[in-house]
Amino acid sequence: MIAIVDYGAGNLGSVQKALAFLGADFTVTRDAAVLRTADGVILPGVGAFGDAMHSLRASGLVDTIQACVLSGRPFLGICLGFQVLFNESEESPGVQGLGLLPGKVLKIPSTDEEVATATYKVPHIGWNSLDFPNQCPLFEGISPEAYVYFVHSYFVRADACGDVAATTRYSTLMDAAVWRDKLFGVQFHPEKSGAVGLAILKNFVEMTT
Repeated sequence: MIAIVDYGAGNLGSVQKALAFLGADFTVTRDAAVLRTADGVILPGVGAFGDAMHSLRASGLVDTIQACVLSGRPFLGICLGFQVLFNESEESPGVQGLGLLPGKVLKIPSTDEEVATATYKVPHIGWNSLDFPNQCPLFEGISPEAYVYFVHSYFVRADACGDVAATTRYSTLMDAAVWRDKLFGVQFHPEKSGAVGLAILKNFVEMTT
């Protein structure tokens, strides 16, 4: 059974529909006991980094989530649920994240780092292609340069190149996914990314069975 973490800041409906389409066994919960015994955990998220961490702390789930990751069971953070895996974000100075991976969450620049005259809309909303610098089981069977759907104003830059599972380019090169052991995080929304996104979620589901 996969547990989807309900902490008041997640895009739960779309994730549930995607898992149901795949025939996955799942539940939506904020019960620590359920999370600690689930075969896998998904942490979705929309909104601001600081608000998400406040909700997680108010729900008493910070220690539980950290324990789930450290237990070695498959864990997937989506969008904001990916960003809070890190220590901090420029979006919410002084707010401590989950601290499960080393790296920074930075504001997307509105001008291109390589072409100064090029400007970009922030937030970044739309479809971008992925590149895979490292082989990751989450992306098994996914073609290089596959397109997925993004909605975000901040992006992750991981400290360790070996943690980066996928990148994408907008106004700058961004880490679109990370992977360490059975901890995965994706900046894009697989549940809104059509057949490619469903294939990615199917790979995660299969890791939990």
